[in-house]
Amino acid sequence: MNDQANSLEKRFDAAAPAELSSWNRQDTTWMLGLFGTAIGAGTLFLPINAGLGGFWPLVILALLAFPMTFYAHRGLTRFVLSGREGADITEVVEQHFGIKAGALITLLYFFAIFPILLIYSVGLTNTVASFLEHQLHITPPPRALLSFVLILGLLAVVRCGEQAIVKAMSLMVYPFIVALLFLAVYLIPHWNGGILATASQVPAPSALLHTLWLAITVMVFSFNHSPIISAFAMDQKRRYGVHADERSSQILARAHALMVILVLFFVFSCVLTLSPEQLAEAKEQNLSILSYLANHFSNPTIAFAAPLIAFVAISKSFLGHYIGASEGLKGLIVKSGKRPGAKALDRIVAAFMLVICWIVATLDPSILGMIETVGGPVIAAILFLMPMYAIRKVPAMARYRGQASNVFVTAVGLVAISALVYKLAV
Repeated sequence: MNDQANSLEKRFDAAAPAELSSWNRQDTTWMLGLFGTAIGAGTLFLPINAGLGGFWPLVILALLAFPMTFYAHRGLTRFVLSGREGADITEVVEQHFGIKAGALITLLYFFAIFPILLIYSVGLTNTVASFLEHQLHITPPPRALLSFVLILGLLAVVRCGEQAIVKAMSLMVYPFIVALLFLAVYLIPHWNGGILATASQVPAPSALLHTLWLAITVMVFSFNHSPIISAFAMDQKRRYGVHADERSSQILARAHALMVILVLFFVFSCVLTLSPEQLAEAKEQNLSILSYLANHFSNPTIAFAAPLIAFVAISKSFLGHYIGASEGLKGLIVKSGKRPGAKALDRIVAAFMLVICWIVATLDPSILGMIETVGGPVIAAILFLMPMYAIRKVPAMARYRGQASNVFVTAVGLVAISALVYKLAV
């Protein structure tokens, strides 16, 4: 039996490089799933936040976008891959740093992601209610009923399993990509170069550094898809074994290239259309760039398309964050000493998510700024700093030491955390 197992293992290892030489459908599905988790509702506010700093900070942020996001998520993926077979991120932390550290990171991981899930529940309900009322001229049903139906519909996708979630997200990415491209191209005739007027005004080094310091956090979290990285890494390890790092890096690189190219084209198209004063007005009104453009142009096409795009963006981000939130909640339940069966655990988690998301969506609290400020430092610590610390301390990750990208990721993580703490203090 052992000889047969060894033979199968050798055949698997021998076949893996051949599989790596050809891109397959599952790789594409994961690439779009990663894209779908990262590029969501936050993208619709990115042109406002990124464009307010002026031309040169925007150009520098554009150049930093790919290395910031790729190296950080690759580090977190490698961290999960360094654990034993089938271990998620919370179990890998426990394996490398001990039970107490595992419990702490699991708690932080859950409370960094779950509040974002609540915000998506609120945003989804608001988007659909507004669409029914203003575009379809239909009186929306009671908020409690509408939010329950919407969240239940998304959880129905969740109940189909992780692969169904990733597939659904990858399918939803296509219309979202088309919509962003359509809007970016539609705006080209309206480019007035408003932000280019600031190109001749090179800011003082101290002012430039201060602007970048505060703006980097916006860029980092607009491309964040850490909630799905654990599931992604586990699937790559199952499929490719010792070659998982190589294939996951390829998938991450393509996903981030797609993110950066598409989103930056959309961002530049928006900021070339609107003046810095108009961007400031949009921020003051707390509107997404789509809502502001719809009001600015009074265009029925944009007015009708904006809520549909927002619905797709929020839905796919909800699904991606659900994977991370449910993973964290399951870890908390197991670490509390209770060990229900797998099916019972899934039902408990789903019921908890449904009830809490429904209650919050019905109450419609205004807590987005607080969640971004409080949850941000935790996400930065998990995404940027924890994998870099593990590379220094964990023998299984020793082969990644001495790379320049490690210094870069650590620096960006410290910048992101310090800026968010500064925003919280002021």
